[in-house]
Order: sequence, then C-alpha cells, then structure tokens
Amino acid sequence: MRVSDRVVRFALALTTATAVVFCGVSSGLAQTSRPAAKPPATTKATTPQTKPAPAPTRSSLAKSRAAAAERARKAAAARARERERAEREAMTPRYKRDLQGNQIPDIRAAAAIVFDPQTNAVLWEQNAHERRSIASLTKLMTALTFIADEPDLSQFVAVTATDMRGASTTYLRTGDRISYRDLLHLALIPSDNAAARVLARTSEGGTVAFVARMNQMALNLGLTNSEYADPSGLDARNVASAYDTSHLIAFVGADPVLGPITRTQEFTAHSKTRVIPIHNTNKLLGDTALGTGMDVLGGKTGFISKAGYCLATLLRLPQGPSIAVVVLGAGTSTVRFWEARHLFNWVVGRSAGLIGGDEIVQ
Repeated sequence: MRVSDRVVRFALALTTATAVVFCGVSSGLAQTSRPAAKPPATTKATTPQTKPAPAPTRSSLAKSRAAAAERARKAAAARARERERAEREAMTPRYKRDLQGNQIPDIRAAAAIVFDPQTNAVLWEQNAHERRSIASLTKLMTALTFIADEPDLSQFVAVTATDMRGASTTYLRTGDRISYRDLLHLALIPSDNAAARVLARTSEGGTVAFVARMNQMALNLGLTNSEYADPSGLDARNVASAYDTSHLIAFVGADPVLGPITRTQEFTAHSKTRVIPIHNTNKLLGDTALGTGMDVLGGKTGFISKAGYCLATLLRLPQGPSIAVVVLGAGTSTVRFWEARHLFNWVVGRSAGLIGGDEIVQ
C-alpha cells in the first residue's frame, strides 16, 4: 500500500474517533448543563397562627362580673320560689278516707303516729310499727339512760378529740370542761353529737357499756322495735318504730329533769372558759311563742340521710291532756313540722270523740 493511502485511512479513522469522542463529550456536556431536577415540593402543615387573646379590659371584666351576679340572682330567686312553693304545699293538710269512710290524715312522711299516753290509745297511725333509722331521736334514749344512773349533774368533765371526731353538729371544742347538766342541754336542745358522746364515754363502763344499757332500757320500757348502736344518732343502725318513739317522748317529757330541757327554746351553756348560746331545733316551740294554742311539753328532732327528717314531740291539747306526735322519714324539715301541726289540728278537731275514749282511728 502506498503511503498516501495509509495516511488517508488514518485520517479517516482519526476523524471517526474524534467524532465519537466529541459526541460523547457533547452528550455529557448536554447532560451536565441540564438543570438538576428539583425534589418534589413537600407540603408543610401550616398551623394557623392564633392571635393571643387581648387582655380583658376593665369594661369587659365589669360586664362579666355583672353577668355572673345576674345569674346568681336568678338562681337564688328560683330557689326562693321553690321554697315558697314547697312551704305552701306543706302548709296544706292532706286527707283521705278510711274503710269506714272517715276522713283521716294522709301525711307526706314514711311513718307517723298520734298517741295518747294517758289512755295508751293510738289515735291515728301510718306505718307506726315499721322499724326505721331515727337519727338524733336516739338522744332521747341517751338522756333517759344517763339520768337513770343518777349522776351528779354539777360534775365537770373534759371533752376529748375522740368525742369531736366526725361529730358533725357540735358546739364543743376539744379540751372544754363542762358540766353534765349543760351536756344534757347541748344534746337535747341543739342536738349536739359530741355532747351525747361525752355523756356515754364518761358513764360507768364507757361507751360500749352505756349503749348496752340503752338497749336494756328499751326492753325494760317495752320498746321492742328499738335498737341502738351509738349514743348520738349518727349511726344509721339506730332504729325504732314511730310507736316506740311516741312512748319514749312521753317518758322523757314526764321526767322532771329532761322534760323542761326538751321544751326550752334558748339556753346558755358554760364551759370553764367560754359561754355557749344555743337554740332548740324544734320549731314548734316558736308556735308556742306566737300564741297559736300549741303547748309544747317536749320534743326532739333528728336527721341523717338514711332516716330523713324526723320529729318526736309531746303536745298539750287546748284545756286538755297531752298527745305524742311522731313523724319519721319526711322529705324536708319544713314538712315534718307542718305534718305535726296538721296532726295536732286534726286531733283538736275530733278531740271530743277521741281523747280519753275508746275509739282508735288507723
């Protein structure tokens, strides 16, 4: 082959290789010069920006207070209207007919009785032999059992922390030194639970022995539907029937020491260091003060949720003997007092045929 031919082939080969290289470089350059693909945009969760609440102004605070006061006023007015409605309803006596067609009381309470202690006659009753929790009516038996031991009523005793624990209603303080006489007034007039506990604890044998004597006293008096677990009445296991309780209030009302206490409207007890003014929880005593003709010879109130509102009272009929009126398990305090008034008035209206006679209305 001639030199010139080899040169020509070499030139052609070189041209071809250069073209290939150039194309590759051009391709690479093209790829390099192309903008890089942006990553897919991620959607950011945007939380709406909450503007801070503006600080309350004096005007807005005043409006808020005024609105709250108005709501409170309306609520109080509604409660007052409800109390008035309930009072009007309780003031209205309810009656029904017995099997003989006689008009007899139809009370708003679980159990009740009207009992004549002079003749042992039941003048009217409703569920009178049903055992029920009696709350602080228990203190009638506490006082009667305490007096039966013939204590020195002028003796002073100390109130302990145990007496005060969970006492609920009490006018005493731990460390008070107070006489038995004033403790009896505290237990029976404002229904002081700590006072009843002190009477039991400081008696012979302590509280356990005292409660045992309470139950024995009930048996001795023929109160077979009565049972006691503590001296204050806070224990719901203290139970009795309305029939038993009517006899018990008659016994207490006739006692020369206890009777006057249970019909005392106001009293001032004294510890060694302070004066303790107290008021009777029996609102029927206010009727006596108003001169309505209802002469209260004794009484005791009671309430715990298990028992409802209870009342045992001894009332003297106008120019006549006394009757025991017991109301157990009333729905409100107002109802128990009004039902006692209604029962008293019903007996007064029929006294000629009932009191001292043989007729028993049930």
